[in-house]
Amino acid sequence: MRYEAVAGHLDEKGLRLFAASEARAAGRGGIALVSQLTGIARSTIGRGLKDLDREATEWPHGLIRRSGGGRKAASVEQAGLRKALLRLVASATRGDPQADLLWVSRSHRHLSAALAERGFRASRSLVGRLLKDLGFSLQANAKTREGRQHPDRDDQFEHINNAIRRFRRGRQPAISVDTKKKELVGDFKNNGRELRRKGRPEAVRVHDFVIPGKGRAVPYGVYDIAANEGWVSVGINHDTAAFAVESIRRWWRRMGRKRYPAATRLLITADCGGSNGARVRLWKVELQKLADQTGLTITVAHHPPGTSKWNRIEHRMFAFISQNWRGKPLLTHKVIVQLIAATKTTAGLNIVSAIDVNQYPKGHKVSGPELAKIKIKYNAFHPDWNYTIIPRQPLNACSQ
Repeated sequence: MRYEAVAGHLDEKGLRLFAASEARAAGRGGIALVSQLTGIARSTIGRGLKDLDREATEWPHGLIRRSGGGRKAASVEQAGLRKALLRLVASATRGDPQADLLWVSRSHRHLSAALAERGFRASRSLVGRLLKDLGFSLQANAKTREGRQHPDRDDQFEHINNAIRRFRRGRQPAISVDTKKKELVGDFKNNGRELRRKGRPEAVRVHDFVIPGKGRAVPYGVYDIAANEGWVSVGINHDTAAFAVESIRRWWRRMGRKRYPAATRLLITADCGGSNGARVRLWKVELQKLADQTGLTITVAHHPPGTSKWNRIEHRMFAFISQNWRGKPLLTHKVIVQLIAATKTTAGLNIVSAIDVNQYPKGHKVSGPELAKIKIKYNAFHPDWNYTIIPRQPLNACSQ
């Protein structure tokens, strides 16, 4: 009865000492009697009696067994196990073309199977513990290689920053523009998760094929750097230079000219490629039309190739839009507009959005004579990236 009362509360060492104490109290034949009643081996009770005779200082503090007690580790019983595992992982990590695990996932299951082929016994959990001891952990790909950097990359960044500071000091608008990733419209999976009742995820389509009549959404954004506010036109057609400049035009009419009523200049920072690319002729032609209509002298500064992630609109506006609509199927263009316009931040970001139902056909060719009509002034530093388009008529004659 005493054993059953305390057995569930004692560890291995405690049970051993309890049984030894009871055997000693029983006197002659106590070891056999206690072993019969409790099921504890006689040898274990005998070790407990020796432990009782020891002084407290002889027993390692906090240990249940003596040093070296218990089952031997698999890496000790199987000599070479750790080295074999390290060779399997390291050979695949180095990209050795002869490595067994180069072309498959280096999961615990595959590693365990590969070790078994070499005569080792190692379960998946054991492989996980050994890898942790060897300093390995699950690692995702890190986007750090930007390819060959342009020698003037840093100088162009400095040129852009100086231009933004000049425009802000003069209370002239400076904007960052870009096209956000095109989205399928309909009940498709949208990356991310949102709170729902447990076991009730929103059902979406298995395959991502364009739904006739809904198509894709093409969000083009304009971010006002000083005001921390933006405009997003959600197109239903193609991402062309005409669509890009029309989005800037709508921002100016809805938001820009109200905030900058005395503006005479506009700075646009953009990527080097895409619909607003530095080599796109139609982009310059459409900007000339915008300059003529608004009377604004438009200065453009392109980010160097391969540096689109440094564009301010990416991390100051688009990133928060993606967070806001995560896990929500983009059912219609109207839903997309509402989700974009509902995006807010603690820093005060404000976004206005609208659908652009116009058609923007691809493949528009700009002739040489049409390009020659543009009133453009190229900057002395990298004229291919930096230029200014000047209105072809006075400001007071323009229709803003």
